[in-house]
Amino acid sequence: MFNTLNEKDIQEIENTSKKMRRNILMMIHNAKSGHPGGSLSSVDILNVLFTRVMRHYPEGEFNPNYKYRDRFILSKGHASPALYAVLAECGYIKEEDLLTFRKLGSKLQGHPSSRLLRGVEVSTGSLGQGLSIGCGMALGLKLDQINSKIYVYMGDGEIEEGSVWEAAMNASHNKLNNIIAFVDRNKLQIDGSTENIKSIGNIKEKFSAFGWNTKEIDGHDINEIYNAIINAQNSDKPYLIVANTIKGKGVSFMENNAGWHGKAPNDEELQTALNELK
Repeated sequence: MFNTLNEKDIQEIENTSKKMRRNILMMIHNAKSGHPGGSLSSVDILNVLFTRVMRHYPEGEFNPNYKYRDRFILSKGHASPALYAVLAECGYIKEEDLLTFRKLGSKLQGHPSSRLLRGVEVSTGSLGQGLSIGCGMALGLKLDQINSKIYVYMGDGEIEEGSVWEAAMNASHNKLNNIIAFVDRNKLQIDGSTENIKSIGNIKEKFSAFGWNTKEIDGHDINEIYNAIINAQNSDKPYLIVANTIKGKGVSFMENNAGWHGKAPNDEELQTALNELK
């Protein structure tokens, strides 16, 4: 972990994000199915988190510090390509294995499976459950007196689920200051605008009312992402980061387009997207 990021650090992170976005598109194109929009909007946060902040150990239980690892929960499990892309960057899986995504017998399922792949703490995909699971894990760490963090990544459409707010109340009641949650605020879900489908209003104010410390950031600004996470680590309460993002980030014809929530690019679209991400 670094106290600050210099220009070289930021350039390296941005280059890695471009590479991750290319891998995401190739995975989904090769599988002919998947969710590019919300995966692309998640890249920068997952990249900073895994490569610059989290304590985690690709060698797993063979590392004596394994039980002291930080835990990450991808509550919006349909964005699994983003998680697999960053796990490949960190050495959990080989980059060439990314093209087995959604193939029969692959460890890289459409939604992440903790039974199949090291680096996946929780099998997710049924929306609205990640924060509740995170509360249980955070409470367990406190009981075991392990000073590790639980990071939970949620979608903004996902927080229309009532279970999210029960978990938010639970985290505050139990003083779970070892939880840091993100909301990917790209303002779109599978059927269109989050505000048209079920308005979620001011997310920051709502979590504050539930007893959380909160911060709103540009979810594609590397410095803002990094500084927000570092500040959250010293919170006396559970901490929420509302990350304003662009669905389909990095690919012009996918950006802010709900139609790319769950559709694979064809050959021509893939090539156009890869050219934009050079």
